[in-house]
Amino acid sequence: MSHDLNPATAVAPAPLPVLDPTPTRRLGSIDAYRGLVMFLMMAEVLCFCAVASAVPGNTIWEFLCHYQSHVEWIGCVLHDMIQPSFSFLVGVALPFSLASRLARGQSPGRMTAHAVWRSLVLVFLGVLLRSISHRQTNFTFEDTLSQIGLGYTFLFLLGMRSVRLQWIAFVAIVVGYWTLFAAYPVRPDFDYPAVGVPADWPHLMSGFPAHWNKNSNPAWAFDVWFLNLFPRSEPFRDNSGGYATLSFIPTLATMILGLIAGGILKRERPPWFKFVWLLVAGTISLALGWGLGELGICPVVKRIWTPSWVLFSGGICLFFLAFSYTVIDWLGWALWSFPLRVIGANSIAAYCLSHLIEGFISDSFKTHLGRGVFNLLGAAYAPFLQGVAVLLVLWLILFWMYRRRLFLRI
Repeated sequence: MSHDLNPATAVAPAPLPVLDPTPTRRLGSIDAYRGLVMFLMMAEVLCFCAVASAVPGNTIWEFLCHYQSHVEWIGCVLHDMIQPSFSFLVGVALPFSLASRLARGQSPGRMTAHAVWRSLVLVFLGVLLRSISHRQTNFTFEDTLSQIGLGYTFLFLLGMRSVRLQWIAFVAIVVGYWTLFAAYPVRPDFDYPAVGVPADWPHLMSGFPAHWNKNSNPAWAFDVWFLNLFPRSEPFRDNSGGYATLSFIPTLATMILGLIAGGILKRERPPWFKFVWLLVAGTISLALGWGLGELGICPVVKRIWTPSWVLFSGGICLFFLAFSYTVIDWLGWALWSFPLRVIGANSIAAYCLSHLIEGFISDSFKTHLGRGVFNLLGAAYAPFLQGVAVLLVLWLILFWMYRRRLFLRI
């Protein structure tokens, strides 16, 4: 038998896949962090601000109210971290999901088709949830699920590529989206009241940061064109919160940062290395985002997902993940996180239940136990007690699903 050793004619071996297909155990830290995010969203039913209004001057309730509300424009409180954390964790989980599918023998084509299908379902599920209180379909795409869906297929394709390409895509999105806003002309005579922004609104910016003012930026201009392509009861002029469809682009950058972090967690490296990487990356990201805002280069605005917000919130997400991974998966102190992991293992179900049946549960308590059932501590605290009862029922539903391994997957 002869062997052709000529480099010019020898057949090169097939390249190894960029993604490591070796399946790994499920990390409790990811479920716990996701569960915390969903809990914060579901906990809106606790109505801290309603209680704070009923007992003015109580610093505890005022504190709780502040951190259960979104900032008006620039800055961040705990509640503002719900959406970036959920998006970030989609990226963190992807390397584990891809490895599991490859280990089961799924082809790249089948996996890509599933990614496209998942994107479409997430987009239209978001539209459905935004249409609940409307008389016709409310075609708007700023819901968390829709934003993730619009970028998910691109995230999947990057998940099958090298980490270097993932970093290149991250930087390109951050810089490119900043350039889009910076190049959009600022009109000194812009009619802000016509787009739902009072002329004396205290959060309007001047100078270079004015490129990121509410409902006067390129993302708003895109929506004035794009959203009016869909049937509407009246023409779209503005979003009252300043949210925009195009925010899915920098949201994709948030997911890519999660994808890279998930790749670090999946690697065969010592736990201390993973913790240090997450901590250092989080510090750099947070400092860069904060610095861009402080220098007036790009304000930190969650509602339009500015590039500085990608970095600032991404740093906080990396800190949360570092803490969760260290405590739960490295040190093994996991028992305390079980209630959160119950929620995090079924995050889509938690999201939908929170939007669809909170009102039904609350009304059922009043119907069967009386209208004053939550007045045990006085009318001022009734919204809080009602929220506790609703939240407990939602968790018990998720616990029932968890025990029976009923997980809503898309």
